[in-house]
Amino acid sequence: MNNKAIFPLLLSLHLLLSLHASSAARVGGWSPISDVKDPHVVEVGEFAVSEYNKQSKSGLKFVEVVRGESQVVSGMNYRLVVAVNDGKGIAGSDASENYEAVVWEKPWLKSMNLTSFKPAQ
Repeated sequence: MNNKAIFPLLLSLHLLLSLHASSAARVGGWSPISDVKDPHVVEVGEFAVSEYNKQSKSGLKFVEVVRGESQVVSGMNYRLVVAVNDGKGIAGSDASENYEAVVWEKPWLKSMNLTSFKPAQ
């Protein structure tokens, strides 16, 4: 394998490992995400809201990732609680609602899929 092929694989592995609260995360088990403000975690949350809007023809606005977990599969699953607002609130109101989004990412393919998006319990 040449260096151009190895670098994306190493970068993907680094991203997978850096998003876990513990380096002892088990394949298949959910691990808490310690830094929900990590730019990649925020990117996944923004993707989830954007993709939900496309699929449902909604107009939700991403506010922030409230909390999340990740799961190593053939790629990475992210289960995030994201705060959103619909832009229909009272003027000046920052009221938001929480939704649980599950996104499956294959970083080596630069691919993300929204698998679930529902109101958080």
